[in-house]
Amino acid sequence: MRTRLLTREIWLPRPVPEVFAFFSDPANLEAITPPWLRFHILTPQPLEMKAGTLLDYRLRLHGIPIYWRTEISVWEPPHRFVDQQLKGPYLLWVHEHTFEEKDDGTLVRDRVDYRSPGWILEPLIERWLVRPDLDRIFDYRAERLREFLGHRQPLAATAAAESLRLVK
Repeated sequence: MRTRLLTREIWLPRPVPEVFAFFSDPANLEAITPPWLRFHILTPQPLEMKAGTLLDYRLRLHGIPIYWRTEISVWEPPHRFVDQQLKGPYLLWVHEHTFEEKDDGTLVRDRVDYRSPGWILEPLIERWLVRPDLDRIFDYRAERLREFLGHRQPLAATAAAESLRLVK
């Protein structure tokens, strides 16, 4: 079983604190997750994000219901946080999010170290199922982030967390 690496970057024309605030609100995760996953957060909200916070959610992957539990293992606002799967479809899932000021905006980087199930069939499962799914999910996420945060207009005078929070 081999550990795989997925990396993505997206530049958003918003200041780091605003982009971090968006990512800090678990409700926004539903808004940037593809609808075909039928993703739903089970943990009652509002939720204080910090190291040790647990998030429970469910989704459907290829019609199979999946329960997923994540722990926020690192919390360094407004520059970095890490979520780590405790229970879910992967043998390993460690997702590091970093936020860096760049060109009057924010460079968001994702680094995911993961290990797919499948033992002897893992290379085939990775190539034909897991990696294409991850690429589709992260492509969708990038499109949604551009829709929500891809403009330079200042936010309304309301609190940043409230104005960035998305509702389905």
